[in-house]
Amino acid sequence: METLLLGIDDAGRGPVIGPMVLAGVLIDKETETEFKEIGIKDSKQLTNKRRGFFENIIKEKSKAYDLVVIPPKEIDETNAAGIKLNEVEAMAAAKIINTLNKGSEKIKVVLDCPSVSLAKWGDYLKTHIENLSNLEVVCEHKADRNHISVSAGSILAKQERERQMDELRKKYGEEMGSGYSSDPLTRKFLEKNIETHNEKGIFRKSWATWKEANKKLSQKKLF
Repeated sequence: METLLLGIDDAGRGPVIGPMVLAGVLIDKETETEFKEIGIKDSKQLTNKRRGFFENIIKEKSKAYDLVVIPPKEIDETNAAGIKLNEVEAMAAAKIINTLNKGSEKIKVVLDCPSVSLAKWGDYLKTHIENLSNLEVVCEHKADRNHISVSAGSILAKQERERQMDELRKKYGEEMGSGYSSDPLTRKFLEKNIETHNEKGIFRKSWATWKEANKKLSQKKLF
């Protein structure tokens, strides 16, 4: 029996605005070779145009795929409950595995591990997988560069994250930027709109960037 490949990766772990997205792509060895030949690789190494082109091919050629979108509110709530982002990501990855694993075929699951400890994160992940009997689970650092199935997952995750951000920019203005704390546009938008959009569910309030902007606002009000 042929072993299928399920690659899982995330997009948007770090931003202060917008969701984190995980995507899983299930392919066979033949499709893996085809994806490699046409130049599918880690989404960070591709232009927007190329990613869009590959996204359509991945969705068309893969046996199945699945996405999980984790909004800022959920990230904040789990953080408040003492659940770290790495654990949230593990639970989302397990959800994808449970959706795509029908139990009838052998699957090698490869994940780009967000934790320093591969073994510890892998063990935590497995506690949330419903059926492990037909699975080989591999957690690696830089898996999005080293495994085509994970590269495909990274492309779908990044494309969905960008779509979600496009919707937010349409609603709240282009000056929102990328949503990343390192983006001067995003930081400026946050400081200017932290009060106006506070309850709109777009900010990750458990992030240091949001807390600093909120602190500045409180200080301004005092003076």
